[in-house]
Amino acid sequence: MQVIVADHPLITHKLTVLRDRTTASSTFRALAKELVTLLAYEATRRVRVTPIEIQTPVTTTTGVQIAAPIPLIVPILRAGLGMLDGLTALLPTAEVGFLGMLRDEETLQPTAYAHRLPDDLTGRQVFVLDPMLATGGSMAATLDYLYARGASDITAICLIGAPEGVDLLERSTQGRDFTVVIGALDERLDDKGYIVPGLGDAGDRLYGTV
Repeated sequence: MQVIVADHPLITHKLTVLRDRTTASSTFRALAKELVTLLAYEATRRVRVTPIEIQTPVTTTTGVQIAAPIPLIVPILRAGLGMLDGLTALLPTAEVGFLGMLRDEETLQPTAYAHRLPDDLTGRQVFVLDPMLATGGSMAATLDYLYARGASDITAICLIGAPEGVDLLERSTQGRDFTVVIGALDERLDDKGYIVPGLGDAGDRLYGTV
């Protein structure tokens, strides 16, 4: 497992605005999209490409294009949807799947309640989107779900994370090709499983409380 904390002034600045409790949902959504685009530069550094010959206005040259099979983007519902546009802006040809994970507020254990994914992910690079890496339980369950379908190269993009979540993923992904890219590694979790200092409930702040 590789953990990449994208320590960049623009990322830190935008996260600061996200953390502010007075930031409106519309601003929160816009900043989340911008942050994912910034984080995606690191997350897609190893995206597979294949050579292609093209004709420029001057001469013939060789460049690259995204290799087949094309990548799959998997936002974890519902908060991960707020990150989707930021990644598809960079990978417009990627396919998109969905996975719904619900965390029990008492036990903090995740369960899958919805999915829309290819049955066979063999050879696919998969990019998982979830704003918060808190306990790590939802992400670990998501990875198990994807590995069971043949995925072997998975990268997760999270806006912020907690050490407890990173530790759990390190234990659960031993021997597997997994990378997590986060904007900041925060201090800890509180007794309710929220990241401290964190930014609150990302889903509620993206879309409002339902």
